[in-house]
Amino acid sequence: MKDKKPKNVFKQGAISSDFIGNSIAKHQTKTGIGAHNIFLGQVRADIIDNKTVSAIEYTAYEDMANAKFNEIREVAFEKFELTCMHIYHSLGKVKAGEICLFVFVSSPRRKVVFKALEYIVEAIKADVPVFGKEIFEDSSHQWKVNS
Repeated sequence: MKDKKPKNVFKQGAISSDFIGNSIAKHQTKTGIGAHNIFLGQVRADIIDNKTVSAIEYTAYEDMANAKFNEIREVAFEKFELTCMHIYHSLGKVKAGEICLFVFVSSPRRKVVFKALEYIVEAIKADVPVFGKEIFEDSSHQWKVNS
């Protein structure tokens, strides 16, 4: 049996509040779920060397990144009693204040979603080849260093 291609988690530009709200609303019919937890990564207007970040431009090795996102997803389903999980990450330019990462987990029990979400977000930051170029208000730029 041939492995299916991993789901594409990337969305062009910022992840809108409408998209997030619709994702949540779709789960109201799933009555076996007792808890949801959501992580929203937002672009900060950091000040670096007296310059303010106005946006981050995200790039990725998409096939490799999607495979890594899928691996994180599979491990999380093995480790935690999850009903469902959704991961979306921005590509392209995302302005300060906009959402660039949306992780949504659901489970029958509340304690599970807290542990699972932390595991997933930390694994994404550590292992997924997504790169951000900080764009400053003066149009200069530099590659972002994750902290």
